[in-house]
Order: sequence, then structure tokens, then C-alpha cells
Amino acid sequence: MRSFTLRGLTLYLPEAALKGNLERALTSGRYENHEADALLLHLMPGDRLLDLGAGLGFICALSAGVLGEDAVLGVEAGPDTVKLARRNLTANGFAGVKVMRGAVVATGEGEVEFGQRPAFWASALQGPEGWPENAEVIRVPARPIGKLLAKFAPTVISCDIEGGEQGVLTQPLPGVRLVVVETHPQVYGTEGVARIVAALEAQGFGAAEGAKKDTLVFRRSNSSGAE
Repeated sequence: MRSFTLRGLTLYLPEAALKGNLERALTSGRYENHEADALLLHLMPGDRLLDLGAGLGFICALSAGVLGEDAVLGVEAGPDTVKLARRNLTANGFAGVKVMRGAVVATGEGEVEFGQRPAFWASALQGPEGWPENAEVIRVPARPIGKLLAKFAPTVISCDIEGGEQGVLTQPLPGVRLVVVETHPQVYGTEGVARIVAALEAQGFGAAEGAKKDTLVFRRSNSSGAE
């Protein structure tokens, strides 16, 4: 098991999970740094964070340090990655943060097929070009965004779900005032990014400070988050 320290947090993961550029990103501190910067810039007392694609639990832990454990909920599809996230949260003193297993979807119930890859951070639902390379197709619980919003009532969403955001973030987001999303134009092109932006703008969101590269930040002009 390897360990890496980012922003005062220690993340543990097995050697076998260090695929692609992940080790370099963790060593240099670039792992999820754009999302982290944006959230630390915008999070306010009283916020509730829903982290879609919780990964190693880094964003959940970082946000729990600001908002408290009860104000953070993570959702992660990969069974092994869920275990890693929970382990990392516990190791950093945030055992009370819940990480729910399942794939976030726009609509639907039951289970959904998910492409689990050796590089866990690149695992995804089936995209327009088919399954990701080297993906093992497994079935995981479907977590429709509407039910997550109704149950947890977040004011902030952090989203990194490898292309699935195009469907999820075009759904109604009542109560949410801030969205931080890593877009994936390599999956759905600039047209897909434009659809996400248009859908959020239609709900009263506008571009906010903190956007970098493919990580976009949107704040709703109505601070109450009402549609």
C-alpha cells in the first residue's frame, strides 16, 4: 500500500492502482487540484456537498474539513474504489462521511452496467464510442440524481464521472447553488460541453471564478438555489 500527502491529507492506495499518470499527479499535488481549488474558494458555512465520483475520497475529506462530516456525501461506482475512499476518510479522521456505492445516472432504477478499468479513475459508464479500453463490465446500483438531491439536499455538487455528467447535469438541480465539474470533451466533444453549459444556464447558473482547463465552475445567481 502506497501513501501520498496532499493538502495535509494522506491518501492510501495499492501499488496496482497506480496506473497511467496517477502516481505523477499524486506526487506533484496535481491530483484533483482544480476541483479542490474551486471548492475551497467557494464553500461557505452551512453548505452541503454531494461528490459525484468520489474516487479516493480526497474531495470528500477536503470538504469535510471545512463543512463537517455530516455535510458531505460521496458516490462512487467501483466497489474497490469505494473501499479505498472509506479507508482514506477514516485514516484522515472523517469516518463519519458516507460514501455510497453506485453509478450516478440521469434517470433509472435498479442496476446499471459499469466499465471497471485497472486505472480506477478512468472507469465509466458506456460512452458513445462503446466501453472504455480494458474495461471489465460489472453491474452496480443506479443512483438517479433526482433521488440523491431529494435525500441529501446538497447546496454544492462536485462532479467527475468520466462523461456521465452530460446526462446528470442536464437534469433539474433544485437547491444547488454551486456546481464544480470536470468535463470530458474527449468523450462527447465541445458540443457536449456546450449542452452542459446551456442546461445549467437555463437553471440560472452562470460561470464563476475558479474554472481551469476542463474544470468548470457554475454559481446560481439566486443564492437560495431555487429554480
